[in-house]
Amino acid sequence: MLKPLLFASAVVLFGITASSTPGPTPQDATPAHASGQKNSARAADKAQARAKEIYSVDCAICHGETGDGKTNLATDMQLTLKDWSDPKSLAAMSDADLFKVIRAGNDKMPPEPDGRAKDDEVKSLVIYIRNMGKQQPAAAPAAAPAEPTAPPASN
Repeated sequence: MLKPLLFASAVVLFGITASSTPGPTPQDATPAHASGQKNSARAADKAQARAKEIYSVDCAICHGETGDGKTNLATDMQLTLKDWSDPKSLAAMSDADLFKVIRAGNDKMPPEPDGRAKDDEVKSLVIYIRNMGKQQPAAAPAAAPAEPTAPPASN
């Protein structure tokens, strides 16, 4: 009884967020004489902020805030999702493959239609997802085994 209710809630939530897409964002009003690198960095930061917003609204419900794929909804829907916090999990997929899955959907995953995210936003979302694995702290190296100590010599 709880699983269908959770699934229905997720579908309703997705539908509500789909109908409340934000309007166009205003263009950056930086003067033309400003450095191109500054504008480029600012645009990249803006694009990643938008990607994070899209991910939080549309993806995190199943894939989790950190991309580990371990959410109650994924468990209830009996989904086994990749752990994007592990960089190896997406190594076999190209950016074009990820773009296609996001845009068209996959199995129980709904598509991200053009009206909700422009192609550039989906491309930024691919970068955001790939960066999830890079944000995890590196694993500490395993400690070397201790050298066996010889018993004291007896006289």
